[in-house]
Amino acid sequence: MAESMGKKKTMFDKNGDNHYDNISAFIKSMRGSDPDATAFYLARAIEGGEDPIFLARRIVIAAAEDVGLANPNALVVANSAMQAIQTVGMPEGRIILSEAAIYVALSKKSNATYLAIDKALSDVRTKDTGEIPMHIRNAEIKGMENFGYGQGYKYPHDYPVHIVNQQYLPDKMLGTKYFKKDENITIF
Repeated sequence: MAESMGKKKTMFDKNGDNHYDNISAFIKSMRGSDPDATAFYLARAIEGGEDPIFLARRIVIAAAEDVGLANPNALVVANSAMQAIQTVGMPEGRIILSEAAIYVALSKKSNATYLAIDKALSDVRTKDTGEIPMHIRNAEIKGMENFGYGQGYKYPHDYPVHIVNQQYLPDKMLGTKYFKKDENITIF
C-alpha cells in the first residue's frame, strides 16, 4: 500500500548491520566535512527509527574527537543540541540534530586532544611514571609543608601573562609531549 502511494521503504535495520553501517557513515561524513552526506545519513537514521539521543551523542563525540580545539564551539553546539532534543523531542528535533551535525561537518578538524589523552592514558597504564613533584602537591593538613608539600610552588597569576616556568610532570616523565598543536588549532 505504501508503495502505491509513492512512499519507498527505507532500507534500514535498526538492530542489524545496517544500523552500524549507517551510523559509521554518518560519523565519517561529519569527520570528512561533507554536509550533504551528513544530512543524508542522519535522515536515514531518523527515518529508520534511531533514538534521537543516540544520534545526539554521536554528534557530541564527533565534536570532541574530530573537531576538538579547531573549533571548541562545536562541542557547545553539539551538547546544546543533545539537551534541546531532550526538551523538544521529535519530529522538531530533526532540525536541531541537522544543525548540530552540519555544524560539526563544516567545522575545521583537529584530533590533537584525542591523541593527547590516549597517549597519556597509555603511559599511565603501561609505565612507571614516577611521583608527582612535591611543589605541586596539596598540603591539605597543617604541617604537611614541613615534608615538602607545596614548597616552592610558583602561583602562575603572580607572573607576567599568568604563566610561570616550573616543573609539572614527574621527573620520570620530563620531556614527554602529549599535545601537539596542529595547523587547524588557531585559538591560541
